[in-house]
Amino acid sequence: MTAIRVNELRKSYGAFDAVKGISFEVAEGEIFALLGRNGAGKTTTMEILAGFQRPDSGTVRVLGHDPRAGRAEVRRRTGVMLQEAGFFPDLTVARTVDAWRDFTAAPRPRAEALELAGLSAKADTKVRQLSGGEKRRLDLALAVLGRPDVLFLDEPTTGMDPEGRRDTWEVVRGLAARGTTILLTTHYLEEAQRLASSMAILDAGEIVAAGGMAETLAARGSRVAFRLPTGLDPAALPLPVTVDGDEAVCRADDPDLAAQTLLSWAAERGMRLSGLEVRPATLEDLFLDLPRASR
Repeated sequence: MTAIRVNELRKSYGAFDAVKGISFEVAEGEIFALLGRNGAGKTTTMEILAGFQRPDSGTVRVLGHDPRAGRAEVRRRTGVMLQEAGFFPDLTVARTVDAWRDFTAAPRPRAEALELAGLSAKADTKVRQLSGGEKRRLDLALAVLGRPDVLFLDEPTTGMDPEGRRDTWEVVRGLAARGTTILLTTHYLEEAQRLASSMAILDAGEIVAAGGMAETLAARGSRVAFRLPTGLDPAALPLPVTVDGDEAVCRADDPDLAAQTLLSWAAERGMRLSGLEVRPATLEDLFLDLPRASR
């Protein structure tokens, strides 16, 4: 079943085209990453899906409903974690959750929401005393109060330390395992690669890459990386490479053969290619290799 369907979505602000006819689908229970540079159209797309904005044209459906025309039904079954939430700074964490519970149908108990977000020990702390990462955890606790069928997460781990980020990943995985559909935006590409099963990359309001995460990365091939010997002209190598600082990287459909070719070439010349490793393509590789539509 499809939980989110977007077809030829367009949205402009005056002469600026923020979203230019994009289409994608998200299956029930799937974690889908919507990626892109700042200003690519990610937040606009998410706000339209959540019913906060009206599209100029195209159609969007969340759980079979138009988020604007079916606002009451969509709001009841979705949770939203935006980049910035409006908290009352002098309320405690516990009182903040209680206030949100008053406006949520069949909410989780306060203790359950705080435990899920890792904030049990901060229940009596005022919001203004929380760190940036702890405020993001509170955002998450509020977003999942109503046990949503669809959860929108806009940069959910910004400001979190590495431990908090990984704890949040486990929460997100657990929600998806229990059937929640999650649409995620993030600038942490490792986060997207670890969590999402499918993705779309936006640039200047257009989708420039999309598909299953594993399949898309596998199609990029693996990479052989090594430290470029001092004074060596990369053009002299037996395979084409790209150079970043002192690291040379060779793309290869058969990385083992590429590594053997490079090592044999170096051995014949009494040269050592130190730090040589074979690694699969990453989402960062894909992201950086894509042409920019805005150029």
